[in-house]
Amino acid sequence: MQEVMDTSNQREQEILRELRLAGGLSRVSFLANRLGVSDETIRRNIKSLAARSLVRKVHGGVLLAESLTVTEQPFQLRMDQNSGIKQRLAQKVAETIVDGDSLFLDIGSTTAYVAMALRNHKNLYIVTNSLAVSHALATRNNNRVFFAGGELRPHDGGSFGLNAINFIRRFNVRYAVFSIGAINADIGFMLHDIQEADLSHEAAARAQTRIIVADSGKFGQRAPIAVADQSQFDILITDQVPGDDIAAMLAENSISTVLPEA
Repeated sequence: MQEVMDTSNQREQEILRELRLAGGLSRVSFLANRLGVSDETIRRNIKSLAARSLVRKVHGGVLLAESLTVTEQPFQLRMDQNSGIKQRLAQKVAETIVDGDSLFLDIGSTTAYVAMALRNHKNLYIVTNSLAVSHALATRNNNRVFFAGGELRPHDGGSFGLNAINFIRRFNVRYAVFSIGAINADIGFMLHDIQEADLSHEAAARAQTRIIVADSGKFGQRAPIAVADQSQFDILITDQVPGDDIAAMLAENSISTVLPEA
């Protein structure tokens, strides 16, 4: 009986850890897959955690209690949006990267899919401020992962601030891969967070080839923060040919558009 209780307590700690890695919110099926147990087992552990006010059950999943005050959309919800398209885009990026390459990967949900698509690559040299990216690629296939230090944001497991920026400045990589919040013909690439914009600017300046990965749902949208220099970027990997107005903006900044094969 004691052994069963110990196993359950250990699994509850693992659930809390996975929730933090996922940005505070996750589906039951995702947790069950990560921990190698049944959905029903996860539900029992969630019930125990909820009784101690450590998590809260929500429609379709579970929310970490410490994330209840977060206003930005939780990371796992963004992972679930257009997941099939994001996986296709991520695979296209992975086809560009070869074993032994060096690259920066940012905090976005699409970039997290890129990290998962790279799990069979070897000897990668990865710089990131994303806990999800680190979790996917560290301790695998002789990879070296360098994580930008600082306080982790509770809703996405990202590290930002001056310490993270100063850390990024020490590297020079072959590729830098970025997610983006919106792509607008008048303004260009846009983000939801000024800290993300500042760090992306520094990372782009220290890469030979800069790649933005974004699904076509970002076309024609707006976000609060404009990326300072659109011409920093070289390639947009997306799932549909942009309209004439966005295509003109991309051409003006010498940015190539790449689509995955159908």
